[in-house]
Amino acid sequence: MDYLNYLRKDKMPHIWCDGCGHGIVLKSILRTVDKLGWDKNEIALISGIGCSSRTPGYVDFNTLHTTHGRALSFATGIKISKPKMHTIVVSGDGDATAIGGNHFIHAARRNMDINLIIFNNNIYGMTGGQCSPTTPTGKFASTSQFGNPDSPFDISRLAEAAGASFVARSTAYHFAKTDKYIEMAFRKKGFCVVEVLSPCPTAYGRRNKSTGKVGHEMLKDQKENSVPIERARKMKPEELKDKYITGVFIDRDVPDYFEHYNEVKKRAKLK
Repeated sequence: MDYLNYLRKDKMPHIWCDGCGHGIVLKSILRTVDKLGWDKNEIALISGIGCSSRTPGYVDFNTLHTTHGRALSFATGIKISKPKMHTIVVSGDGDATAIGGNHFIHAARRNMDINLIIFNNNIYGMTGGQCSPTTPTGKFASTSQFGNPDSPFDISRLAEAAGASFVARSTAYHFAKTDKYIEMAFRKKGFCVVEVLSPCPTAYGRRNKSTGKVGHEMLKDQKENSVPIERARKMKPEELKDKYITGVFIDRDVPDYFEHYNEVKKRAKLK
């Protein structure tokens, strides 16, 4: 495929740092769109604020760069007004689960027919390297110079528990699996979440050298410490310390929001 068919060439070069994994995730999205043969005019790509949220500026779709944490609420409005539009949200771990956390759990609860791709780099990369809701306990950030005292969210488990139809996690290193999971999400109805662990050498790696301080070292860490979910289920909690559990967490067929919503509209018309 020719990636340039899907990019706004006048917006290049991109702003992502050397070693950042976000470009890998973007290419997975574009490969999937190309494989599915989606018309660019029938795609809406929405983001909030953050490193990952620069993505809509680079792609030649219908795009919306919204306020911090509000991407899913904007996407909900688009999907309700144009149900046939392929609606994709890209968001970071902070954007999706901190200021946007309430929108996240309620979009999953409603099972909105929206695809959410979360670029999880475990930190606020763009705004100063602060702790995010997924910064691991004990790790360092600009706001936790002696180690983070908080427990992190498990984004995929949170999405599963809140009611999403499909949830999967991959890493930037495992790009083929990322392609596979994004395609599964794009083909499925309902709220579908693909969490991709993306290295951030600038804000995270240089402060947490145990995971590598440059991009290729952080990718190597993902390679060596990723555990498929099927194997993880047979391991003890202490064996999973500092491991990245990857795979499909949930894939279920349940009514999406519009099946319920259309029934309400029918009842309203009868009256």
